Amino acid sequence: MDPTVQQIIDDLTRAAEEHDARQADRLDRWRVLEPDAGRFLWFLVQSLHATTIVEIGTSRGVSTLWLAAAARATGGRVVTIDTDATVQEHARRSVERAGLSDLVSFRVEDGGAALAGYGDGELDLLFLDAERTEYPGWWPHPSRVLRPGGVLVADNATSHPEEIALLRELVEADPALVTTTIGVGKGELLALRSLT
Repeated sequence: MDPTVQQIIDDLTRAAEEHDARQADRLDRWRVLEPDAGRFLWFLVQSLHATTIVEIGTSRGVSTLWLAAAARATGGRVVTIDTDATVQEHARRSVERAGLSDLVSFRVEDGGAALAGYGDGELDLLFLDAERTEYPGWWPHPSRVLRPGGVLVADNATSHPEEIALLRELVEADPALVTTTIGVGKGELLALRSLT
């Protein structure tokens, strides 16, 4: 990991912890990705040699930075999608400071509508970290857009299992997907699109 990028991630993570501790309403929190979950994503992108990466739920851009740092190594690009232009502007500034602007595209759009616009098998990695209860309404796009060997990662699988439950059911019922949950951060639900 580039030391400059790591320092920006560390600073944002610390600032988010301080900010979120003062917020009673979870919707006012920044809710950035935990360091171990970020490192897992960074590792996963490189392991998959992922070049076409989509993130839904930008927040302050911590996960975007992890993904873009890995995409630099794979020759890939990250598209980060959020309905809130203000949070994307904060994230954009962090990405610029990290020297990763050429690897990230920002889109203000509904996640489900964005996924519907991608072709079958177009994505290597899809990371979901938005409003969890919306994911089932996006189905079957989160599965359809993955290439064979592509991976879907949904955050908060263990911290909010009731909100991930319907997505988990859909993923586990899809014969093209192999699933597991990894206990990093707040839990990551993983779904691998079968190679056959």
